[in-house]
Amino acid sequence: MTTTLIPTSQLAPQYTLPQSLPSTIYLSQLLLGQERCVDAFNLMSKVEQQHLYLADYASIDRALFIKALVGQANTPSDSYLVATKSKNENHEFSFRWQTELPSANVGTIASKNQLFSYVSGQIRRADLIGKMQKTDKASQYKAGILASNHFVFIDVESLWKREGLWEFVMQILEQGFYRINSELAPIPLNCKIILVGSANLFTHLRTEDRVFFKYFPLLAEVNSELDLTKYSESQYLQWLMSLANEYDIQLELSSLMPLFWYSAKLTEHQQRLSLSMLQITQVLLQAKAYTNNKAVTASAIAKVILHAKKRHDSSALYAAQNFADNFIILQTSGEMIGQINGLTVVDTHDASYGEPARITTTVHYGDGEVIDIERKSELGGNIHTKGMMILSASLYRIFGRDVPLHLNANIVFEQSYQEIDGDSASLAEYCCLMSAIAEQPINQAFAITGALDQFGNVQAIGGVNEKIEGFFNLCQTRGLNGEHSVIIPKSNVLQLNLEPEIIDAISKGLFHVHAIEHMDEAISLLMQIPAGERNQDNDFPEKSLYGLVQQRLEKMAGQDDDDIEPSFLQKILIKLRII
Repeated sequence: MTTTLIPTSQLAPQYTLPQSLPSTIYLSQLLLGQERCVDAFNLMSKVEQQHLYLADYASIDRALFIKALVGQANTPSDSYLVATKSKNENHEFSFRWQTELPSANVGTIASKNQLFSYVSGQIRRADLIGKMQKTDKASQYKAGILASNHFVFIDVESLWKREGLWEFVMQILEQGFYRINSELAPIPLNCKIILVGSANLFTHLRTEDRVFFKYFPLLAEVNSELDLTKYSESQYLQWLMSLANEYDIQLELSSLMPLFWYSAKLTEHQQRLSLSMLQITQVLLQAKAYTNNKAVTASAIAKVILHAKKRHDSSALYAAQNFADNFIILQTSGEMIGQINGLTVVDTHDASYGEPARITTTVHYGDGEVIDIERKSELGGNIHTKGMMILSASLYRIFGRDVPLHLNANIVFEQSYQEIDGDSASLAEYCCLMSAIAEQPINQAFAITGALDQFGNVQAIGGVNEKIEGFFNLCQTRGLNGEHSVIIPKSNVLQLNLEPEIIDAISKGLFHVHAIEHMDEAISLLMQIPAGERNQDNDFPEKSLYGLVQQRLEKMAGQDDDDIEPSFLQKILIKLRII
């Protein structure tokens, strides 16, 4: 039998880091993994009457990213807004842009000599198009950001919230010019507009606004993660160094590994690293404060992460105290029939933590219904209900192919007083159901998580690290004895990034993590009995778990006549030798 134990080398990401820090740092290194954005931006700068929508996310340093994005592009030539007389008989003035420096006798109305500008918040009309400033002798035009910048970045939500201003900008794009007042000639639009916001809003605007659809065909979606199968650790190190440099922070070589581990925790993947500038910058700035020096050390990074966890773990501490005081009953030793330790994740406003949950099952004669008590009591979400339906389908696939089942089962999360959602407990519920039917005890030193499909395959779940840590912390409090184990889907192994103390306990054989692909593997681990394989007659081996389940189901259906107690009438008939 293939071992399901996960080796310690797979419990956290493994990196090959450079032996020295890079000597050169460039701002453009912050665009690592952002090739789509760079390509869309450069294409926009070459295509007339097409502008760009930059879709970013909350943890990006928007100002710094824009600075890096614009910095890699070819710098456009300065432009000058000049007034010329038309050749009609009224000799009216009109405005035009030119790249040649106007002669001394030609007045320059405005100069487009700034590369870019970003505006957000309370944007005013005058901020965009400028205004006329009156003096004692004359009026003078003060250019707005549209006339003084080659690239104008605008926070789309700030613009969208002010309906009149949104319509005004769309009108400028449609007409190709804007007016300061009725007396002044229109000023041609001569810049690229980049709206910055969420990807969801882009989809909405493309659907609802015809003008937006016409002038914003280009989308530049900012990546939040870096795939290490396509990029190297050295490239990510340059990204880190460039980010730190912008905040006047120096990194020591020792600080790299904890920074890489922290970055992988943000992505919940061993082969991906986070590009969330703000989250990593916050850690660097706090570490700098702890060291009282520009150079950030590994101990300072570890201290920041530890203290951040402590600042947000009040809910986890209260939950742990409930287990310690036995207010919440959950066994971590011995054996029980129809009882199993599931694993859940509790999300608070700004943190999440893992918490084991006791799941129990009872069975009795019935019409084949598996009852989800959480759903009946309106404490189960839709996805949890879906998981229960798949569980029922798996049961009928194995045992109800030819005949109806004559049992009812009740499955419940004990001592749960809030809504439970997700299908990650469906594997635990299935194993608990099999235990109850076969009357085979489950080892309570195990905890299990995983989602099932209809064919018994174990599928990936969320929050795998938090779930393992939650059960480990409880077992550690009660005393690790080498029997405590967690069963997870094999497809979640790439997401493992466990704390060093858990890895240390596993390496010493005090704690174990198993990875499985099929529900039958879980049965063998939990009950120390093979699940069993069906023979040609559709029967399972008698001493297998499924054989025991099959015998119990047949007994409920009345097919095991030898074990059925005769009724009073039957006893009389037997005495009279009538039957």
